[in-house]
Amino acid sequence: MSCFQSQVIALDVTLPVKRAFHILYEQGIPTAPLWDFCKGQFVGVLAALDFILILRELGTHGSNLTEEELETHTISAWKEGKMHLSRQIDGSGRAYSKHLIHAGPYDSLKDVASKILQNSISTVPILHSSAQDGSFPQLLHLASLSGILKCICRYFRHSAGSLPILQQPICSIPLGTWVPKIGEPNRRPFAMLKPNASLGAALSLLVQANVSSIPIVNDNDSLLDVYSRSDITALAKDKAYAQIHLDEISIHQALQLGQDANSSYGFFNGQRCQMCLRTDSLHKVMERLANPGVRRLLIVEAGSKRVEGVISLSDVFRFLLGVA
Repeated sequence: MSCFQSQVIALDVTLPVKRAFHILYEQGIPTAPLWDFCKGQFVGVLAALDFILILRELGTHGSNLTEEELETHTISAWKEGKMHLSRQIDGSGRAYSKHLIHAGPYDSLKDVASKILQNSISTVPILHSSAQDGSFPQLLHLASLSGILKCICRYFRHSAGSLPILQQPICSIPLGTWVPKIGEPNRRPFAMLKPNASLGAALSLLVQANVSSIPIVNDNDSLLDVYSRSDITALAKDKAYAQIHLDEISIHQALQLGQDANSSYGFFNGQRCQMCLRTDSLHKVMERLANPGVRRLLIVEAGSKRVEGVISLSDVFRFLLGVA
């Protein structure tokens, strides 16, 4: 498990959600495991999607949650409310808790990757307890597909030629999500937005389309930037979430909140807009995705940077594991 993040932060469920998201922003992390001291166990994970749902709830007319209540509204209270919103109710009308998805230090990388894919989550806590009943477990690592891919790439770094599939161009294998061709039937639209679209529209699309990022393009569909779920934590900077209206701030303005004032739009040489070409090999794509902080590659046309598709870490592992 040496390829996983060893320095991890856990949040107590009694923390106010407002403080929790300030911590995520300050530490530069999109997720954190949740610890319940009364139960003596980890009970879940707080993720960027939670903040998105909270902001959408705040922006909804008739919301039961006000900005002032974020000062005292605890993580546990939010999670219970979220379960009610998701209709996760048992026969007695009470919300039930989802079982925490976790793994042990001796689980195989394949099993850990499968858990991430099967449960549509970004990280899995690696827990170990010396007690027979599993109480008061120790949080060892946070496992992610990026860390697992890093291990795989390290193993094949000097022997990639032994697997011909690694040298195949990505356009020749069933990998990723591609922009539908004109007239192509039974393909759902590829999610893209213009920079002047509202932040509210972006958050709604992230949730409704069940995607982790949205390419931001110009009128020619050339890549300008990308808005990801994890970008939402930037609104914790200077308490921006308390000063904006989701339908009145554009995606471009929202992205600027979390970027250095001297950064160029989309700063293609940084880590926001990681790109590849349809002719790039699977091995090259895997090497790029194994870099820290890279969760997806936008497939663009050479020269014009017109968006042709996207390949995520999940796409690569579904292909490698033969998962539909």
